[in-house]
Amino acid sequence: MSKDSLIRASTPGAAQDLVQARYQQAAFIPDDVNATIVTLFSHRSVRAYTSDALKPGALELLVAAAQSASTSSNLQTWSVVAVQDAARKDRLAQLAGNQEHIRRCPLFLVWVADLARLKSLGIKHGVAHEGLTYMEAFLVAAIDSALAAQNAAVAAESMGLGVVYIGGMRNHPEEVAKELGLPHYAFATFGMCIGYPDPLKPASVKPRLPQAAVLHKEQYDASALEAAAQSYNATMAEFYKTQGMKNAGPWDLHSLNRLRGPEALTGRHRLVEALNNLGFELR
Repeated sequence: MSKDSLIRASTPGAAQDLVQARYQQAAFIPDDVNATIVTLFSHRSVRAYTSDALKPGALELLVAAAQSASTSSNLQTWSVVAVQDAARKDRLAQLAGNQEHIRRCPLFLVWVADLARLKSLGIKHGVAHEGLTYMEAFLVAAIDSALAAQNAAVAAESMGLGVVYIGGMRNHPEEVAKELGLPHYAFATFGMCIGYPDPLKPASVKPRLPQAAVLHKEQYDASALEAAAQSYNATMAEFYKTQGMKNAGPWDLHSLNRLRGPEALTGRHRLVEALNNLGFELR
């Protein structure tokens, strides 16, 4: 039997195990699955890496995967900055709340909502580009960067690499922009650590909310929320227990605590001010 045949033969069983890990309770039984879906189901946040460098050409392959993502009107309003210099990773780690895995990963990617490219072309050609000052353009750029990054993440995981997103790039936007040399009209939406997972510190698949909480058919229906949230509280309590992790209260209250007010947003409460300082003139 060929390697591809072995993968196809093992896929349904692997998918069922991963669905069980993702929901920790009775859920749908996957049927029409393939290796790509198994890769998606296998996602976990990896924060511990070996010292191995990525293979030659891996970065370019990840960027090609990112550029294969959908982009609104083919505007391609994103960029990515690849950081491997240890001193720069250390400075970025400090700006992101002193996250050690930024220092340890062999490759750190910073994904950028980039309207600077189109602004530069507009000036060069003497063409009006006032639309770049509207929230719609910024939202398109932020979404574009997320779609591109997720493509790269899936590609990385299919190559045996591990990833974790770093929202801490938004804690100090101006300082991050200065560190990366970003022009006006460019904003670091988030970072991404990439490396080979350390087998001595394996990460687990983290359960998600029951589909009843997120899947709405035809129209939004919040009637299932209370039961789903209570079920998920229990699921996460058990998950943290099995992982030997401290449980900071039930999931719903813990999540709300992260959003209780500006003091809980780790500096991100001033994003509108920061965007203005970075040249955006959002309307």
